[in-house]
Amino acid sequence: MGHNDRRGLPLSTRSDRAAERYRAGIDLLLAAWPGAADALDAAIAEDPGFALAHAARARLHAMRTESRAARACITKAAECVARGGTERERSHVAVLSLAIDGQSEQALARALAHAESWPRDALILSLPLGAFGLLAFSGRPDHDQARVDLCERHAHAYDADDWWFTTYRGWAHTENGAVARGRALAEQGFALRRENANGAHALSHALFEDGAGPEAEALIAGWLPDYDRSGILHGHIAWHAALAALERGDPDGALAIYADHVRPGVTAGLSLNVITDTVSLLWRLAAYGHAVPAGLWDEVRAYAAPYFAKAGFGFADAHMGLLAAATGDRAAAETRIDALTGLVEAGTLAAGPVVPAICRAALAFAEEDYGACARILEPVAAEVVRIGGSGAQREVIEDTLLVALMRAGETAKAHTLLDRRLHRRPSPRDARWQAQLTA
Repeated sequence: MGHNDRRGLPLSTRSDRAAERYRAGIDLLLAAWPGAADALDAAIAEDPGFALAHAARARLHAMRTESRAARACITKAAECVARGGTERERSHVAVLSLAIDGQSEQALARALAHAESWPRDALILSLPLGAFGLLAFSGRPDHDQARVDLCERHAHAYDADDWWFTTYRGWAHTENGAVARGRALAEQGFALRRENANGAHALSHALFEDGAGPEAEALIAGWLPDYDRSGILHGHIAWHAALAALERGDPDGALAIYADHVRPGVTAGLSLNVITDTVSLLWRLAAYGHAVPAGLWDEVRAYAAPYFAKAGFGFADAHMGLLAAATGDRAAAETRIDALTGLVEAGTLAAGPVVPAICRAALAFAEEDYGACARILEPVAAEVVRIGGSGAQREVIEDTLLVALMRAGETAKAHTLLDRRLHRRPSPRDARWQAQLTA
């Protein structure tokens, strides 16, 4: 008897147990829930020639930046699929192979083409989506709209109760500014499967963008204890709660969450999340006028040292620039800025000139040259979206510009920016700043 995946696509395995374990593993992978690796390993043990199980295992390794293991698994998948895979499975493995090899532009093109033929292949459709997806890191200024377009193009292929698609569709709409629609879809997806870290994450974003910080804090406080600390989004979802606490003026509460869930050594998150979450939260604390406890910046710098040493990944580069500036490492900041400038001149930095500009502005801000910081950031503010990530993550750059304007005495410009932000979403922090400026 033939076997299918969770969404009805045929699987090239004769083992009932391998197919069942594969379906479970993909569910857990798409939910960012612990246990995916064990389920996929069990599928491979039942059928060592099961190409898609090897491919999914490669994806898990790649997510954790375990490059050698990822390449070994995708090579095995390619060998298996060449011997007996369907056209869909061969394309599936080829897309993942490009992504794992770092050929992001080609992987994106192949993933989009694959989705045209097999839109219900959720693992491949997931690659362009999300804050860290192929579209987000493509350097495109319209990647938020592109995700919405992709979801809407293939919505007909998914059932109304498909928890994964509903969640990602909601997240796409939220990030593109249709917050009410995005929140409704995120709530629907989360209700369909609560054991879904991507669902909790999407809903946290929707609440943040809806100005419902206290609701986001309550959601996370009630949900996070049931999500094992080994889950890759555990620390990042806690970061959202810390961000909400900081926005309502509770730096001690934010630091307590940081200490318990976010800081290096207590989180099992992806290295990119650990670095960007810690850097952006500590930078916000300092920028908002709160003290950063002794040792926290040094701890982050020590953790980050082995990662992203080579410039070229815009989202990471921006945060590494913030880290170098915050820790007074001018030499490291200038080295990265020079390398990024060279990449811009060569036309090989996807996100473009905005990345070295962010690093230069961070250095000026840390050295209290607020006028220079504002002059650097103002012309490129609309291009910050090109670094990828989410709106909540990128807001740290806009915060830096806003505080620089206030401290440089550019009151009218600061008022204008605050008005625009408050029109976009309610924020007790921005309301306090607006009142201070008015006073």
